[in-house]
Amino acid sequence: MQSDDKPINGRPSPSFLDLLSQTPPPPGTGLDKEPGTTRFAQLRAGWNASWEQGGFLHGRWEELRQAPQAGWHLMANWIKALLLLTGLCAVIILLDTAGDVFDATVSRLADTVPVTQAGTSAVSELWGVVDNPIRSYIDQHTAGLAVSSSAVYTFWQIVGWFGLIGGFTGSTGARITWTCWGAGSVLAVWSAAPADGRTVATGIAVLAWTIASTLALRGLSLRPVVNNFPPPAPAFQPQIEIRPELHIPAPAPAPDDDTPDNVHPLQR
Repeated sequence: MQSDDKPINGRPSPSFLDLLSQTPPPPGTGLDKEPGTTRFAQLRAGWNASWEQGGFLHGRWEELRQAPQAGWHLMANWIKALLLLTGLCAVIILLDTAGDVFDATVSRLADTVPVTQAGTSAVSELWGVVDNPIRSYIDQHTAGLAVSSSAVYTFWQIVGWFGLIGGFTGSTGARITWTCWGAGSVLAVWSAAPADGRTVATGIAVLAWTIASTLALRGLSLRPVVNNFPPPAPAFQPQIEIRPELHIPAPAPAPDDDTPDNVHPLQR
């Protein structure tokens, strides 16, 4: 099996399996030994060979050691994939924790706000106008899916937090996600809200979405960006032109009619 790793010092870097298959067993381990002992000795020899100059593990260690100086563009692909996977896991954990904190904060605010005549708080009533139709819409349209409605509702919350936080930091993809998420939420409220209060419920959802958009779309402007940069000045390149001078002799004067034919000009 050939290795697809990058060459190290002008030579191709073999993989660990290549070294394992090509490394002979150490002296003293022949066919008379047990197969397990011979295999372990060969594995140990391949491990030691991979850490030598030009080995597989030695090359990976050099790539990891040179990563801070190489930068993102010159970094090895496996290091980029590892960093992206780690960052994605961290974002998922942060969004899940932020969702729990938000739910706890809303519940605490609902308990501290004075109750109305119906016995519920004003905050929970306004939140329920938007949240209950969305929950009902998810329950109705996840009956035949392999995922539960609670998991879909949690995913809906995570996507909303991702669009809000990412849009606040200026990410274009997060702002697109926030716009699609808000439009889908408003459509879900319109579809699942009671017929008598559908217009009011949708209006409250739109207002809540636009208020939160002041954070998610912070700094976004619809005005076209016009860059009035002056044209670059032409570069002055002095050039010396040497033109050859051609000396053309003057034409000889025409002979006079009174001059005799035997008179000729003196020539030297």
